[in-house]
Amino acid sequence: QLQVVESGGGLVQAGGSLRLSCAASGRTSRRYVMGWFRQAPGPERDFVAAITWSGSITYYSDSVKGRFTISRDNANDTTNTVYLQMNSLKPEDTGVYYCGADATGWTSGRPNFGFWGQGTQVTVSS
Repeated sequence: QLQVVESGGGLVQAGGSLRLSCAASGRTSRRYVMGWFRQAPGPERDFVAAITWSGSITYYSDSVKGRFTISRDNANDTTNTVYLQMNSLKPEDTGVYYCGADATGWTSGRPNFGFWGQGTQVTVSS
């Protein structure tokens, strides 16, 4: 089992920046993919970004490429932490951002995470 906890959401004006953090803990084996999805009002949860355990490979959706940066810190003995630096934010970036961990597979270029956090709200005003 993994416990996943996000933080760092908030309200920002268009063009501004926010940094989200996500901590995953609770399992000895820590070599797993982590990443972010977001959900605007509606049923769909859209892929944003993902990163491999080593941090050497990152994946981004076309809508955030060049504006968002995902990174990772595995230095802690018990916790993996992933960050999402969001720059040049747009109103269409508004939504609940969910952190996922431990991809059990990939579907259409999107990781299928086994564990999720509770989500953090990001609101971008125009």
